[in-house]
Amino acid sequence: MEIKIRRRLPGVTLGAMLLAAALALWLLWQPALISTLPMGLRLPLIGLGVWALGAAFMAPMGLEARQYWLRRMTTPPWSLVALGAFTLVLLVRAAMA
Repeated sequence: MEIKIRRRLPGVTLGAMLLAAALALWLLWQPALISTLPMGLRLPLIGLGVWALGAAFMAPMGLEARQYWLRRMTTPPWSLVALGAFTLVLLVRAAMA
């Protein structure tokens, strides 16, 4: 069923991958968006970023997790929610700086 969803939404997959690539480049350009946070906020944000960016790159590469719960967390809609949340946090941090 999840394979059918992914095939129906190729534009969403491409958009998520391009957004993840842009966010990764932005964080390489301005690492202070995360590095200036206190450690208690920085670690969950790093975890969210790893989840969001990793899941966005998994589908276009043809990778799929074997465990049900992990596969569910790395495919839409949960991967898109994580990517959106991570994007919003970075935009808010950039606006505050």
